[in-house]
Amino acid sequence: MLDNTRPLPVNQNPSTDSGLEVHPIGSLETIGIIVGTNIGAGVLGIAFAARKTGYLPLLACLILTCVICIITMLYTAEACLRTRGNHQLSGLAQRYLGSIGAWLIFIAVAANSYGALTAYMSGSGNILADFFNEYGLSPQLGSLLFFIPSALILYLGLKALGAGQKLISGAMMTIVLVLIFATISHPSSNVAYLLQREWEYVIPVFNLAVFVFGAQFLVPELVRGNQHQARQLPRLIVAGMLATLLLVAAIPASVIALVGNDNVSQVATLNWGRALGNWAYYTANIFALLAMMTSYWGLGGCLLTNIFDHFRLGPEGHPVKRCLVLAAVALPPFLFAYSGASSFVGALYFAGTFGGVLMGIMPIILLNRARRHGETVPAFRCGWYAHPLIQALIAATFAGSGLYAIAAAMGWLPASW
Repeated sequence: MLDNTRPLPVNQNPSTDSGLEVHPIGSLETIGIIVGTNIGAGVLGIAFAARKTGYLPLLACLILTCVICIITMLYTAEACLRTRGNHQLSGLAQRYLGSIGAWLIFIAVAANSYGALTAYMSGSGNILADFFNEYGLSPQLGSLLFFIPSALILYLGLKALGAGQKLISGAMMTIVLVLIFATISHPSSNVAYLLQREWEYVIPVFNLAVFVFGAQFLVPELVRGNQHQARQLPRLIVAGMLATLLLVAAIPASVIALVGNDNVSQVATLNWGRALGNWAYYTANIFALLAMMTSYWGLGGCLLTNIFDHFRLGPEGHPVKRCLVLAAVALPPFLFAYSGASSFVGALYFAGTFGGVLMGIMPIILLNRARRHGETVPAFRCGWYAHPLIQALIAATFAGSGLYAIAAAMGWLPASW
């Protein structure tokens, strides 16, 4: 809902609080950041995660989590626009929830980001090693080759990230459309595979879907890049998330229809490409690498700026500080990926569950506090979907998914894998 009563106050020195600078980005870049970040390792692993529950329960989870995450993203956007300066989630939490809230948010962002970045390191290394198997390329070296361009964009900042996301997101959509058309026309495709369902395992799949759509951490970056068109931001968020939903629903549907639930690998494009032929194998896995890279940029960029904001490190453009923070963001996932601590989908699952619970609940608290103690009039105001009853249902949904994950880890309830 737009708030037309007063214009949004202009902050004359927006970088004084957090060291984060304003870098305007366009509408397509904004949508590209949302789609590119969400279409990452989660969409590649979600077909494997749903191999027990089937496609229809997966689709229900995707729709539900998409709607919930759009709402909580809009909550976060209003909270950002009610606050002077450029802050990440941890900075907002410091402003409205105090030090304990700030640390909880920072830990949630870090856990979510490191879990995902670890999965990207592992997944990219496996794909490149499979690509160049005849040359003896190891997964570790493959991950290193992936790491170099990924880290470079993070160093260059939000403007470069937006341009890269827009370009590669468009390329990914084109690749997916080609692969889906090839799947539909393939004689081995069987729609009956999509009708198999086992609702017993639906909650673990919901937890992974939360990771795919859980882009609340992106919102402060989107606000920072859209101060020149803040009134358009809700529409851009909805557009980016709906585009994500279409792709995230279509990709596992195509993979499962082609190979069946029992033959899906952890990185689904490996099976998808082999089933369609040699050309599709390379095409699908180029898509996978691009998807991991764009998601790496989104998550890694948010973690980097959260570190600057949370620890008040000063101007984000300072070369030495930026290199040190970039090392803190980029090096641990590489080490975690080859420590043997977790599998590809397992890393996503736990990141999505525990980081997602806090990411789903904290925007509610931030919105309500910002409405009572905010410093500016926002460019838009959340409408009926900010009703206390809806907020309570969202909080209960995220809390319930977290409790299920704990019970499943203890062996009291069935896990999805």
